[in-house]
Amino acid sequence: MNTLQKIGKFAGDTFALWVLVAAGFAIWLPENFTWLGSYVTLLLGIVMFGMGMTIKVSDFKLILKQPKGVAIGVVSQFVVMPLLAFALAKIFALSPEVAVGVILVGCCPGGTSSNVMTFLAKGNTALSVTITSITTLLAPILTPALIYLLASEWLPVSFSAMFLSVVKVVLVPIVLGVLAQLFFKPVVEKGVAILPTVSVIAIVLIVAAVVSGSRDRILDTGLIIFAVVILHNGLGYLFGYLIGKLFKLNYEDKKAVSIEVGMQNSGLGANLAMAHFDPVAAVPSAIFSFWHNISGPILATYWSTRAAKRKGNKENTVEKQTVEA
Repeated sequence: MNTLQKIGKFAGDTFALWVLVAAGFAIWLPENFTWLGSYVTLLLGIVMFGMGMTIKVSDFKLILKQPKGVAIGVVSQFVVMPLLAFALAKIFALSPEVAVGVILVGCCPGGTSSNVMTFLAKGNTALSVTITSITTLLAPILTPALIYLLASEWLPVSFSAMFLSVVKVVLVPIVLGVLAQLFFKPVVEKGVAILPTVSVIAIVLIVAAVVSGSRDRILDTGLIIFAVVILHNGLGYLFGYLIGKLFKLNYEDKKAVSIEVGMQNSGLGANLAMAHFDPVAAVPSAIFSFWHNISGPILATYWSTRAAKRKGNKENTVEKQTVEA
């Protein structure tokens, strides 16, 4: 493993810590971070450009090999989290800005962190990558449509403005990343190692921008938002797994769908909130960025440990049967 890969792994492993540190400094010294608000779109575009540089044709071949798992994952992503967000906003009687913020993060596609977590959980990583890629490419249509459908009850929502925003910060950078991969392959192959570090830095800066811009509201309503985010994320994992079980997916696929549903592209949620609503609407996305990078590794570790035990028990059984024979 070269130096860049080691740095990238360290940045990924300590992602939640850096998000927490950035949020802490942004609350303590907000005036030093508010200027970052002007660069949220650029920062998210950098993350999406990096994703485009890593997308491969093979990521989509699984649609033909495992259409059932892919379809279940994609549909669950755009049904479970949006409906959970809507229900939580109603149950907790959230203020309009916070309710829209929760719905925003619920309507976003899966985040790239889910691929890493699925790998660590010994789940079907290829399935996770395919679902992430497809939901991200569908986001320019489905994310604005779902936000318009579910959030209009609280605040006015412009589908066309949302659509243009998602195209600008998701689709265009991804297409440019894919083109860079096609035309500048040697350079891209060398640069891929630093992408995890760049993504971590970008998301951390987005969180700092969001928190500094909404400091006072966070101090007033932070606990209730945190509780809603934890429930949203945890129920996403649970329902994702149960849906996989309902449709009789194998164990590895169920883990992939569960993690894929529970982990969101919260950077996109923050960007849309800051561009189209009150800055406080971006707070649920900022907290989600922090929380799912704690809950994800915990869940992945649990499933990885179970997988190791199952493998050990299976090997012991086979060895016993061999001896008896």
